[in-house]
Amino acid sequence: MTTLEIGTLVDEAGAPALLDATRFNRHTFWCGQSGSGKTYALGVMLEQLLLRTRLPLLVLDPNGDFVRLHETRTGAPADLGSRWADLGVRVLRSGDAPGDRLHARFVDMPLRSKAAVLRLDPLADRDEFNVLLHIGEHVRSHEPELLHRYLAQADDPAHAALLRRIENLGTLGWDLWARGEQSVEDVVDTRPRATVMDLGGFRDHAEPHAAALAVLDHLWATRERREPVLVVVDEAHNICPPDPVTPLEKALTERVVQIAAEGRKFGLWLLLSTQRPSKVHPNVLSQCDNLGLLRMSSPRDLAELTDVFGYAPADLVAASPRFPQGRALFAGGFTGGRAALVQVGARLTPEGGSDVRVPL
Repeated sequence: MTTLEIGTLVDEAGAPALLDATRFNRHTFWCGQSGSGKTYALGVMLEQLLLRTRLPLLVLDPNGDFVRLHETRTGAPADLGSRWADLGVRVLRSGDAPGDRLHARFVDMPLRSKAAVLRLDPLADRDEFNVLLHIGEHVRSHEPELLHRYLAQADDPAHAALLRRIENLGTLGWDLWARGEQSVEDVVDTRPRATVMDLGGFRDHAEPHAAALAVLDHLWATRERREPVLVVVDEAHNICPPDPVTPLEKALTERVVQIAAEGRKFGLWLLLSTQRPSKVHPNVLSQCDNLGLLRMSSPRDLAELTDVFGYAPADLVAASPRFPQGRALFAGGFTGGRAALVQVGARLTPEGGSDVRVPL
């Protein structure tokens, strides 16, 4: 059995805390309130998966917490640097951050996702939707400018209406679109050990949702390849909320729910991290067979965790408000059915989004 050493056992005099790496073929839920050490501990877990397995990781990173996952921190073991560089971690950046760009292809998205990006309803906006339905037959290029030209030249009110919608929403001007450059779908298809999608730098608030939807759509469309990947969703309440509002949020949530329900047999496994389990869609939460719980003080959230994760001892869940920073309760398949209290170990890579200290 391949194990991941993530820290020390609290109740066994500092014995190493080990998780079964083979049990990441089930969905995992990771939670803890702000200041609990949740993101830091998640970094320890991802580092161990990179070192001890060949499982590819896809990290949806809304806050830039993992954009330095390709580096090793100062003070890390001397022999780690070259080994880490050989892993081939890809970091795709948004906004003005230096590095490889995070791009996706609008033309390649499924019809339902394109419609969600453009806020189109197939019945209420049936004429514009019908134009969108047939665009793929005429526009094969990934250049948004070509799409604009095609709609502008067509002598039809529905084409003109769709063009006005696109211009009003500003979607063709998004930094997200590949415009002939390499897209995140291309990168994921090369199977790097880890792909970090920096979602935090986009100008339009809808772009992170569109980026996440594009890559999850692609993974689902190619699921029959049965090539395993662990999809790590940080701040999961932003990706699959219980009550999505916009068409794009609804389409993204539905895709995550589908992967949670049906993805395991295709090797599409989720690791969902959030501060508030009550803010994650229940149909996703209920599919998780592994639990990592750091400090959590909300009575409502603790009650829900006890109810949903029956394999986690209720007394240990109830004790989580008293956990010091970096202490975690692990339960489920990856602990072999035996819950464990763990003090999480040190990171090997720099933390991208650590707290800003108060100047004294």
